[in-house]
Amino acid sequence: MGNCMVNHWFSVLFLAVWLGLNIFLFVDAFLKYEKADRYYYTRKILGSTLACARASALCLNFNSMLILLPVCRSLLSFLRGTCSLCSRTLRKQLDHNLTFHKLVAYMICLHTAIHIIAHLFNFDRYSRSRQATDGSLASILSSLSHDEKKGGSWLNPIQFRNTTVEYVTFTSIAGLTGVIMTIALILMVTSATEFIRRSYFEVFWYTHHLFIFYILGLGIHGIGGIVRGQTEESINEGHPHKCAEYFEMWDDHDCHCRLPEFEGQPPESWKWILAPVILYICERILRFYRSQQKVVITKVVMHPSKVLELQMNKRGFSMEVGQYIFVNCPSISLLEWHPFTLTSAPEEDFFSIHIRAAGDWTENLIRAFEQQYSPIPRIEVDGPFGTASEDVFQYEVAVLVGAGIGVTPFASILKSIWYKFQCADHNLKTKKSVVGVFLCGPRTLAKSLRKCCHRYSSLDPRKVQFYFNKENF
Repeated sequence: MGNCMVNHWFSVLFLAVWLGLNIFLFVDAFLKYEKADRYYYTRKILGSTLACARASALCLNFNSMLILLPVCRSLLSFLRGTCSLCSRTLRKQLDHNLTFHKLVAYMICLHTAIHIIAHLFNFDRYSRSRQATDGSLASILSSLSHDEKKGGSWLNPIQFRNTTVEYVTFTSIAGLTGVIMTIALILMVTSATEFIRRSYFEVFWYTHHLFIFYILGLGIHGIGGIVRGQTEESINEGHPHKCAEYFEMWDDHDCHCRLPEFEGQPPESWKWILAPVILYICERILRFYRSQQKVVITKVVMHPSKVLELQMNKRGFSMEVGQYIFVNCPSISLLEWHPFTLTSAPEEDFFSIHIRAAGDWTENLIRAFEQQYSPIPRIEVDGPFGTASEDVFQYEVAVLVGAGIGVTPFASILKSIWYKFQCADHNLKTKKSVVGVFLCGPRTLAKSLRKCCHRYSSLDPRKVQFYFNKENF
């Protein structure tokens, strides 16, 4: 536990601050809507579920502002480069971007559930108070005119007694966008499970782009102004705590209390998400520009176990060990981009990836390259993007863990270590000139790495040895 805190104290602190902000925003908004005079009459109809709905809405805005930032890969790579002189602790946080993205998504789901449940109660109470004929305060407030041209100032969005909750849900901006956002969120979350991502990556890829509908819906969700509060002028004319006791005399000219007037809130969500959306749009434009740069495939190697190796060149392409790229093959799919870790070393005059058949897209790609008499498919590349492996040479001892095809990036690190030994690179902090490679994985990968270690050991005039050990469990 002590070592965990030493290694991850900044991550724990960061998460604590994020959780603290969520709690603070929720409690602050809840107390505001639970205590403010402006919403006194609204609470007479809805009760505390008004505060629950508004507090969860504020937290939704906050987390929706954050959800796009961890997937701005170009921004993260830029920050990793600018943080090269910063502490390792700070740089390591950039490697947890997807973890934070998932945590924010879970928080969005939580507050979405709270928001929906609260509004289900709200609309039920709106409907009951509109249908009531007992002359109660709630029924009088609900019967205020919707005809603003005639001076009406309504509080209850259900205008007529025979209007159903379902009708209001699917005809109001807030209700319709809420349904669309909820459906998009459910599809994105369910398709992001590990089983779907590994077995049906295409499903995950396409459904995750429903975030466009979620963001658009969030931006216009509050335009209708369904949640209304008393105007300042109306409060000044008659304080709600006092006038609520004389609601039966509001129409009496001798009464000092007048009919309260209400107004909706201006939409706020777009202010929270505007900057991240602009940043993400710039990110996508940059990705599109990079993807249009020509990629030349210099060598194609088909390894055993249906593993395809592509060696490529691209003008201006610069990489570090452990980085990854996104690959698109327009002849297979114009929209699908799949991530692959680079297996070449930065010192080589090409960059390479290894692709294992795992899903429809990879199988179609391998099949396209296996056809000897057909033209080589065109490949588009976006990247490279940084990972924690870039810092491997900053440590005297580094432990690299991989499984299956995930062990292939170690070939890049092995090659780069060998090149650095040859050039006596001072950036290499490894003091011992012995490198042990341990592999738990398929036999074909073990054979490839064993050859790699033997080759580098025999070529080094200084007798630097690369030892290979394979363990199977």
